[in-house]
Amino acid sequence: MTKKPKFSIGSWAFSFGPFEKNPWTFNQVCEYSAEAGYDGIEINGFHPHPHPDVYNSDAKCAELKKYLDGLGLGISGYAPDFTMAPPAKVEQGLYMAEVEKCTAFCSRMGIELLRTDTITPPEPIEGAAYEEQFKRLADNWRAAAELAEKNGQTIVWEFEPGFWLNKASEVIRMVETVDHDKFKLLFDTSHAYMGAVIGARHHGEKEILEGGLNEYARLAKPHIGHFHLIDSDGKLHDEETSVHAPFGAGFVGFPAVLEELGDSVESLDWWCFDFCFCPTTEEDGRKAIPFVNKLLEDRK
Repeated sequence: MTKKPKFSIGSWAFSFGPFEKNPWTFNQVCEYSAEAGYDGIEINGFHPHPHPDVYNSDAKCAELKKYLDGLGLGISGYAPDFTMAPPAKVEQGLYMAEVEKCTAFCSRMGIELLRTDTITPPEPIEGAAYEEQFKRLADNWRAAAELAEKNGQTIVWEFEPGFWLNKASEVIRMVETVDHDKFKLLFDTSHAYMGAVIGARHHGEKEILEGGLNEYARLAKPHIGHFHLIDSDGKLHDEETSVHAPFGAGFVGFPAVLEELGDSVESLDWWCFDFCFCPTTEEDGRKAIPFVNKLLEDRK
C-alpha cells in the first residue's frame, strides 16, 4: 500500500438495533471513538445524531466541527435520513429538496462523502414498472450527483439485502446508468458477502456469484468511492438486512478481498468500520483497529 487509510466508525452503530431504545448521544459516540483510537467518525444523520434540520446554520455547524476537532476526530462521511423521500418512488423535486439540505450540512462541515441507499425494500416488481422505477432512481441519483459535484462532494450508494436492487448485476447496471463521476458505490464487505454468496432477499432466482465475494469485488472496484469493513456470518438481522458480525466472527476472507479490491480501496482516504446492529460494538469496536492494522501489515 502507498498509504495507510484513516479509520472511522459509523455512529449509527450506537443508535440502531440493540441500542435503539437507549441510543448513545453523539457526544458519547465521539468520545468513545477518540478514546478507542479512531481517526474519525462517520456521522449518522438520524435523530438524535446530527440532523440537517437541527444543524442548519453556519454557527451550529462550526460549533460541532470545533467539538470534533478538539477530540482529534475527522469526518469520513455523512449518512442522512432519506426515508421521507425514497429516490426510486418520489418525484425529483421532493428528493432534491432533501439532498440540498444534506449537501448544505456537508459543505458547512467539510464532509466530502454523502451516503445513500434506495430506501425501498426488495419488492416483486417486473417488466415496464421495474424499468420505470429504475429510470426514476437513476435520474434522481444523477441529479443528486450533479449537485454534489458543485459542492465538492460525492454521492456513494450502499447496496444491501434490505433494499431494492440487491443483485450484483442490478448494482453494476445502476451505477453505469447514472454514469456520473460523483456517483460511486459504497462497498460494504458484509452486504457484498450476503449478496454474492447467500443471495439474500433476491427477488426471483437468486444471483449467486461463482467467485463469491471476491468476484463481487472485481465487478465493483471500477466504481468504488467508499469502503465499509465488517464481517458477515451469512445471516440477516431481523430477516431484513445483513448481520454485521465482529471481525473474525464470520466468513469474510479479508486478505483475499483486499487483494482483489487493491487500489480501489487502498487509494481512499478513509475506511469505515460498520458495526450496525451489533450488540457488542463497544467491546469489539476497540478490537477492530488492531485487527485491520494486522491485515495491512500483512499486505506490505
